[in-house]
Amino acid sequence: MKSDLPARTFEFSRKIVRLCQHLDCSPGVSRTLANQLLRSGTSIGANVEEGQASQSEADFVSKYSIACKEARETHYWLRLISATDLLDTAMLKSHVDECSELIAILTSIIIKMRAKRRLG
Repeated sequence: MKSDLPARTFEFSRKIVRLCQHLDCSPGVSRTLANQLLRSGTSIGANVEEGQASQSEADFVSKYSIACKEARETHYWLRLISATDLLDTAMLKSHVDECSELIAILTSIIIKMRAKRRLG
């Protein structure tokens, strides 16, 4: 089954890098949050990519589960940055929306794969 998820998570990572470059221009809290966001936001795609080369269904579920956890953490950092007015909420909306969609997609895939493993 061909999926656009690796390309989509790569593009999300690219946008996170750009956002963090913008945040990194300010010293202090902004820079610290940018580091947290950069780590979790780029890890989503890295784990999806690893999952594409998984050695078993269990390995696939494990990599996608990590990607989902990282997406949830990224969602948290984006919401925190927005809530503390470090960046304009409108600037972050597309990032938050895409992150929410990635969480939903990853969760759905994980649930389907776990059900398949139980039935198989």
